[in-house]
Amino acid sequence: MTTALSSILSGRRLDGDTVTFTATEDWAQGRTMFGGFLSALAVVAMRDTLGLDIPLRALQTNFVGPVAPGEVVFRTRLLRQGKSVSQVHCEIFSQDVLAGLVVGVFGSARETQLTSRTPSRMQLPKAADDIQRLPFIPKITPNFLQHIDMRWAVGSLPYMGNGSWESGIHIRCADTNLSPEVLIVMLSDGPPTPCLSYFKGPVMASSVSWSLELPPLPQEALEDGWFQIDMDTVGAADGYVNQTAKLWTPGGQLASLGYQVVAVYG
Repeated sequence: MTTALSSILSGRRLDGDTVTFTATEDWAQGRTMFGGFLSALAVVAMRDTLGLDIPLRALQTNFVGPVAPGEVVFRTRLLRQGKSVSQVHCEIFSQDVLAGLVVGVFGSARETQLTSRTPSRMQLPKAADDIQRLPFIPKITPNFLQHIDMRWAVGSLPYMGNGSWESGIHIRCADTNLSPEVLIVMLSDGPPTPCLSYFKGPVMASSVSWSLELPPLPQEALEDGWFQIDMDTVGAADGYVNQTAKLWTPGGQLASLGYQVVAVYG
């Protein structure tokens, strides 16, 4: 049985500066909860407790320890509220143990003489309908794959021994009742590090830190169609990988820029 993210959000409990969510096993990734899921919940908690109604511009997450299924508590604190930019700190607790630290940067629009600029999107060689989805296999692939569909058009699937430092993936979420902000934050952390394609069998990998930047969110309906995420490994040494990611909306608009440090145990 699975629980949609929108259902988890509707069941949250607000108490002062804390928001409590019930995380279900189907959102797990190994021995912890899926990182994109936790970061999306943190953003919801920040808005709930502080009443912020300006756009999210950046998010930094440090994954301190595992988050078990069950009640997860998000405790927020306003670090600074300026004329246009507010910074918010959020601590994630699992079974009363600190498990994550998140900082959100919210900023209202400014008048500017700068023209708009955005990077170019890589054109994937195959459409999503022409590619088999990464299957959910109990006890082998992460549980959260029951909610997220990923299809590799560039690069290699994990553990195939094909060796690719980059990937281009069609990705979407089964839940169509999410806000654009929650959807983008979650999908931005969906795929595994491309370097897992070098291995010929399962190898553990764990995000250590994750930084996400969000251009102005698109106004288009995002629940229909496929997002695209392009990932590139920019450095690898001492069992750690440094990588970047660009998430694009179904309409081809840049949705997020991500930077991540991943520990690879193999």
